[in-house]
Amino acid sequence: MHTRGHPAGAASARRLGKRDTSEHDLKTKNVWFWTVTLSTIAVDQATKWWVFTHLKYGTDAIHVIPGFFDIVHAQNPGAAVGLFRDFEYHNALFIGFTIVATIIIANMQRQLADRLKFLPVVLGLILGGAIGNGIDRVVKSEVTDFLRFYSNNPHIIDFMHRFGLPAEYPSFNIADSALVVGVGLFIVHYLFLDEGELDGKKAEAEAEDADPAEGRNPAERA
Repeated sequence: MHTRGHPAGAASARRLGKRDTSEHDLKTKNVWFWTVTLSTIAVDQATKWWVFTHLKYGTDAIHVIPGFFDIVHAQNPGAAVGLFRDFEYHNALFIGFTIVATIIIANMQRQLADRLKFLPVVLGLILGGAIGNGIDRVVKSEVTDFLRFYSNNPHIIDFMHRFGLPAEYPSFNIADSALVVGVGLFIVHYLFLDEGELDGKKAEAEAEDADPAEGRNPAERA
């Protein structure tokens, strides 16, 4: 006759939104998280290296969509849109931010239910973007940007200026894109998806707690 081990501990884990760890579940969130994190870093660094070695700074440009999208070579010592670029200790500030963000995201990832996929992908995008730009700051104290979106159309320029908006968006890179997409998805998840997901976990935990025999094989129920 088989016996169940540590039922109270299993119930406690379920209340925290975690499932009993199995080999498959344990791998799911980590595989998605590390795949996205490392892929983001690799693509970011590879594209920056290509731009740095093939395009002259501030002069060369590849007109992918003339009048709208170019690949250029720009260097940004600040944050997004050049924030804090004149601050004396901006590089140390951003490196410190990267370290803190890494610790926070790693802790959030550790607390996720083992079976989840969406949130590990979201956190992987954020961490990959933070580390991608962090590598630039450690290596050369500034970040390589190369994606330039703009407009030369006078009607569009006039329309944008009416609302106080520029006709050219500040150049950015893959790491910036990953950060923006990741943070955006995290906010969407927090506002619209998180409650339902937590309710689902609570319902599952309550159902399993209400029926301790559920999930056991026939030999265990006998």
